[in-house]
Amino acid sequence: MADYLRARHGNTFFFTVVTYGRQPILCLDQSRPLLRQAIHHVRQSHPFLIHAWVLLPDHMHCIWQLPDGDTDYSKRWGIIKSRFSKGVQSFLNLAPANNSRRKHRELTVWQRRFWEHMIRDEGDYTNHCHYIHYNPVKHGLVTSPGAWPYSTIHRFMEAKMVPPDWGMARGINIPDGIGRE
Repeated sequence: MADYLRARHGNTFFFTVVTYGRQPILCLDQSRPLLRQAIHHVRQSHPFLIHAWVLLPDHMHCIWQLPDGDTDYSKRWGIIKSRFSKGVQSFLNLAPANNSRRKHRELTVWQRRFWEHMIRDEGDYTNHCHYIHYNPVKHGLVTSPGAWPYSTIHRFMEAKMVPPDWGMARGINIPDGIGRE
């Protein structure tokens, strides 16, 4: 069983964010630094802790902890998505926006909405961390979570919160209803 660090206070949320049309753009060498910069920018003015994260070609999952009394994750995601979208326009040949997306001044980088779930307790937190870290295996991208480079599983392994072979010997049992894609 994994020994995950627990969220101690504040508001903790799980998110799934998906690219428009499932475009596989998030793991590109040019994309990752833009996403990292957008996240860093937002955290300067709207702080949050990152507990877990996995970046896949067309979507990402993460767990954030916002400061006590602050639940405005929508503003944070809006800024991240906007900054990233403007950055990738320079090197990606994206499909033109349809009329509805133009009306809302959206680019064709992200799906309009995202999935969020408030973490209820330690069991829920652990299940969502498992889901995040096992996701690259679930999608057939690698055969073990540690083989995927764009995941906080490596941080968890270095901190000895999970063993180096976590998720390799047997599949991880994730309860129904955890995560969303």
